[in-house]
Amino acid sequence: ENDGQVIPLPASGTTFNPEWRLYARGAADDKAPIIAMLTAVDAIREMGLKTRSNIKFVFEGEEEAGSPNLGKILAANKELFAGDVWLGCDGPLYQTRRQSIVFGARGISTVAITVYGPRGELHSGHYGNWAPNPAMMLVQLLASMKDAHGRVLVDGFYNGIEPLSQIEKEAIAEAPDVDSELMREFWLGSTENAPGKLAELIMLPSLNIRGLASSRIGSQASNVIPATASATIDMRIVKGMDARQTADRLIEHIRKQGFFVVDQEPTADVRRSHPKVALVIRREGENPHRVSMDLPISREVIRTVESARGPAVKIPSSGATGSDMAERVLGIPEIGIPIGNHDNNQHSYN
Repeated sequence: ENDGQVIPLPASGTTFNPEWRLYARGAADDKAPIIAMLTAVDAIREMGLKTRSNIKFVFEGEEEAGSPNLGKILAANKELFAGDVWLGCDGPLYQTRRQSIVFGARGISTVAITVYGPRGELHSGHYGNWAPNPAMMLVQLLASMKDAHGRVLVDGFYNGIEPLSQIEKEAIAEAPDVDSELMREFWLGSTENAPGKLAELIMLPSLNIRGLASSRIGSQASNVIPATASATIDMRIVKGMDARQTADRLIEHIRKQGFFVVDQEPTADVRRSHPKVALVIRREGENPHRVSMDLPISREVIRTVESARGPAVKIPSSGATGSDMAERVLGIPEIGIPIGNHDNNQHSYN
């Protein structure tokens, strides 16, 4: 860059203000773990230390897209990827900034819904009270999926959930209570499923509206009846549930609300033949996984982490979704040791 200045790297051992933040695309999710791990290797070599275990690093660039090729790569190279445990360093620390150890992850099932009204937008004065409004139909459909407290109303949604073990229940009970502080930080006046705590509720499945769209608002708004309305829903699922079955149950719920469900753009004849039509597209999901906290390798990971970082917050399952490829393809347990801050704006703007 013209007139740019070369700024030397800080000397080894330089300390930094822990409240400083780096703002860049993917700085925390998830370039930070990669840099942290490689820096740790540099430090070990610089100090002339020997590791007690053989370490293999696996950097996979399609995680946010669902890792569509990872399973095939692992299956074709089982000897290369063999090991006693996979340690995933993605994700945030516990909200108190204590080191956490995560023994599983929720799965995810995603569904996109489009509801139809007139062929094109209509003047709301000339046709209001007569032409069905797809935006109104969609919000009524979405409202039927959860009650006022946040409990999902889809039939069978909670069926088959594998109960937590005693050691997992104890770990949740021991987790620091951060709800009041998070409500203050996030400007929240209430929470769903109160008085349940965050640490408890991420162990249950959830149904979330990822986004809504219909016509235009703000300076682009017009007095119209929209032609379509769309929403995308993600359902985080827990051990004992199946991503495809969960999507099936949601689609059946949509039918029970009086919608004729199609999986491709409906024709004029289909739309004329049914009072309510919904295009529903399911996306490839990810099933949940959870490693026993009482396994010898789990206890060894806990001991090692706590010897370096002090008492850790032990979390039976992350609320987020992570791949179970190592466990499913290689039969190797996966345990998470997050590195990023909890306030890193994952999946949001900088």
